[in-house]
Amino acid sequence: MNKPFKIVILGGGTAGWMAANLFANQWRQQNIQITLVESPDIGIVGVGEGSTPSLKHFFQQLNIAESDWMPRCNATYKVNIRFAGWSPASGIAQYSHPFVCQTDTFTKRDFYLNCRTRRLGLDTHVVPEDFLLNGWLAKQNKGPLAPENFPFEMEYGYHFDSHLLGQFLAEHGQKLGVIHRQEIVTSVETHDNGDIARLQCESGAHIDGDLFVDCSGFAAVLMQRTLGVKFQSYKENLFNDAAVVMPTPIKQVIPAETIATALTNGWAWKIPLTNRYGNGYVYSSDFISSDQAEQELRLHLQTLDDPQACRHLKMRVGQLEQHWVKNCIGLGLSQGFIEPLEATALHLVQVCIETFITEFESGKFTAQHQQKYNQQISERFERVRDYVVAHYKLNTRDDSEYWRVNRNNENLSDSLLNILHVWYQREDLQTEINRQQISSHFDTISWHCLLAGYGAFPPLAAKQPRQGDMYLEKSIEQFNYRCALNFSSHQSNLNQLK
Repeated sequence: MNKPFKIVILGGGTAGWMAANLFANQWRQQNIQITLVESPDIGIVGVGEGSTPSLKHFFQQLNIAESDWMPRCNATYKVNIRFAGWSPASGIAQYSHPFVCQTDTFTKRDFYLNCRTRRLGLDTHVVPEDFLLNGWLAKQNKGPLAPENFPFEMEYGYHFDSHLLGQFLAEHGQKLGVIHRQEIVTSVETHDNGDIARLQCESGAHIDGDLFVDCSGFAAVLMQRTLGVKFQSYKENLFNDAAVVMPTPIKQVIPAETIATALTNGWAWKIPLTNRYGNGYVYSSDFISSDQAEQELRLHLQTLDDPQACRHLKMRVGQLEQHWVKNCIGLGLSQGFIEPLEATALHLVQVCIETFITEFESGKFTAQHQQKYNQQISERFERVRDYVVAHYKLNTRDDSEYWRVNRNNENLSDSLLNILHVWYQREDLQTEINRQQISSHFDTISWHCLLAGYGAFPPLAAKQPRQGDMYLEKSIEQFNYRCALNFSSHQSNLNQLK
């Protein structure tokens, strides 16, 4: 009998166990042994507790029902991200970035047309959430579960307790045959060619492998400490490098959206779970101290007298110069991190795992497509970075130096500069997105939500059409209204999981 091909994952948490589950599920018919090694002494960072719709497809791949995992992880549905206070000078107090679903095929063209009309200086309706069904559901606090006779595919994400999700995935992974080792790794041995050979443990055990996956967090024990892969910082684009977090009680009515509120030197998230709100303030330590940030978060949450302690976290924003080196790939925080403004952390992890599976299989389980993989993943990180950078570049706040420096920052990629140029020159944004081949990152509708949501338009022309000539077409309003009638409250959706 041939020896099994051994995959060793260093580090648990959500990233490690997502990899273990997807590998075990995909290669269950192969002679592959998967071992996950984690220290019992290292906690999970858990900065992000929200997802994009890609997590829905992750659970579908594993054939895990929402009723199996969501109650275990205090999870709720997420249809939207609402941004408050990012562009006050435009007169827009808040805007939404709803997840796009199949019904929006019938309405997004009108949104594009209205945005084009507004860029010409004509006053028309360009509120993103009014054109997209999940925007309507968020405003009405409805959940995304449609009745069986609803003919359209719905897309949505989740809010969840990341620590509990890691525990759930650990249990499921072991059911798929993943070996779970709780060990403290003291050193890493390499072969003469530089490949990683084995992990040496405090217990005296050693764990050999053919392929290693670094999920050791910001420490990047394998990718950086052992293999010496350099880190590319995004500090010149994204200033935030710290966060302070604390929970608050949840109210009886649980929203189906994340709220991202701009504060004086960063922004605060508010994520609803079934048992609490998760709150955090992402900020730049160059502009505010950790004590000042905690004070501002408590003031924002009205918890100045709350005796519970806040958690303070440091973030290293950027990516590795290479994500697959020798016989090791980096995943999660060990490969890079982009602040959680658009909840892309687990999305990037999932994309990396799925892309690796594809390239590893097509290369007959060798490193044949290593360079292609590295190019794909680096591009993915950079385009996600660009979309997040645009939130800061386009801000119209003037209450602190932090926001002014962000607005005046000229360290923008060519990709982002071209997108902004096309928008302000009243050209077709979808054509530019297609030209750059970046629709798989953030597509045309996402860019329209951001740019229209910020009010990134020229001043209105002096001469306007007669009042009523430019409006949100009644057919669109009626279409979304009638679609929304098919959906019940978010709380009703959650009750179905019990």
